[in-house]
Amino acid sequence: MGSLPHTVRRRLWSAAVAIASGVLLAGCGSAQANTGGFVSGDGSLAVLPADERPQAPVIEGVTLDDERWTSADVSGKVIVYNVWGSWCAPCRSEAPALVAASQKLADQAVFVGLNTRDFDKAAPRAFVRAFEVPYVNLFDPEGALLLNFSGELPPNAIPSTIVVDLEGRVAARIIGETTESTLVGLIQDVAAGK
Repeated sequence: MGSLPHTVRRRLWSAAVAIASGVLLAGCGSAQANTGGFVSGDGSLAVLPADERPQAPVIEGVTLDDERWTSADVSGKVIVYNVWGSWCAPCRSEAPALVAASQKLADQAVFVGLNTRDFDKAAPRAFVRAFEVPYVNLFDPEGALLLNFSGELPPNAIPSTIVVDLEGRVAARIIGETTESTLVGLIQDVAAGK
């Protein structure tokens, strides 16, 4: 290529870059691609046996309503963390299921949203209003709270749900969109010590 004129080399280089870019962009069009390089899971559920459950981290932060919240204040209930973003189509799809499950199981579980990758509170606040989300949502634009669950949750799988048992241990996780029946059955089992 060194003996080709400069303009020909430049055109060949531009064509190679365009082809490589096209190949990379085609990969982003797969069924699992999501905004910002995030990957939506398939809704797979993993339940850990009681003797293999790791201790859940203490989660604390600022809510979308600018209030402080910490999991250290929760006792006697299962904690359900749902990782979501207002930009995430599967998050919008599963929101009614989370709302219904949180209302049905209010005596057994505390639901907490971990809002990630929304860099302004306006869009997630609108999401919460639109879906009438009754539970607390922590504003985590950089995904720092999600990183507390490293080893339990892939940092790019949005939405994801973690269930923490009554002893403060990670009992189960769902990678991807979930349903009301899955949540209700899972939370009832965990609350019953299963």
